[in-house]
Amino acid sequence: MKFVELTTHTTTEGSELVADVMWRYTSYGVAISDVADVIALQENKVLYWDYMDEDLTRDTGDVLVKAYIAADEKDSVLPLIRGDIEEIVRNCDGAFSLGSLEQTTRDVDGDDWIEIWKTHFRPLHIGSRIVVVPEWIAYEKKPEEEIVKLDSNMAFGTGEHETTSMCLELMQEYIEGDSVCVDVGCGSGILGISAIKLGAKYAYLTDIDYVAVESAKHNAKINGVEDKVTVAHSDLLQSADIKGDIMFANITADVLVRLAPSIPKNLKEGGVLILSGIIDKYLEKVLKVYGEEGLTLDKQVKKGEWIALAYRSPKK
Repeated sequence: MKFVELTTHTTTEGSELVADVMWRYTSYGVAISDVADVIALQENKVLYWDYMDEDLTRDTGDVLVKAYIAADEKDSVLPLIRGDIEEIVRNCDGAFSLGSLEQTTRDVDGDDWIEIWKTHFRPLHIGSRIVVVPEWIAYEKKPEEEIVKLDSNMAFGTGEHETTSMCLELMQEYIEGDSVCVDVGCGSGILGISAIKLGAKYAYLTDIDYVAVESAKHNAKINGVEDKVTVAHSDLLQSADIKGDIMFANITADVLVRLAPSIPKNLKEGGVLILSGIIDKYLEKVLKVYGEEGLTLDKQVKKGEWIALAYRSPKK
């Protein structure tokens, strides 16, 4: 099979956003090449090389995000990717640098690179209990752990990004047995599936992206929780009367602001709403609009450039 390798030049801050866009249009793989990751591994003593070329730790600020697209889809897909990246630029409005966003392409023969790409994924421990494990990796579960398997080549949401990992960590603090979980913009389904693994009795997931919906259904199945998970291909919760004990909205801050009047309507009295995907520039606005909805801020956490908030709904 023939592929087109699309490379976008961006920054560390922008790399996950660009990768997210690319995942929407390919099921063949996305890879991020960031020298900051190599530097972090060395500084944190996670890995150590006896010898390493100095060029590998020369941080130029240029991060490469590569996506592999079927050659016969190139003409239709590339303009869509470019358009979505331009929308990110407008939404960020200069809050942080996205780099040049220059794009190049080259033709690639065969699919051997898919197996090579998979070797870069490892089990990811998040919080005290959740371990996210790629579907193709064998992992021996420890007694206190809950394993969440993901077929990561289908949709964004592996737990590696700060916005998702903060949601998973906060979930472990708030979720209780027999909880009903609602996830607005579910992506891979990682949050709802994790909630079930942690004892929730039911998870209702929704996403406007068809690929994300199919990915979440697939991931629920491989985790053996499909009978406790509903995945809806819909625009948020407009057609749903479901109410959650715990709700997630891991979306960009501008969308969170717009949805402030509607999201809390699907939250039970005394329930917890976890918001993520917020940058400093929008924090005060998010705090203001959700406070106006009568919610009480319970916790605020930050990782890198990103902030997550946990709110409680009042009891009547």
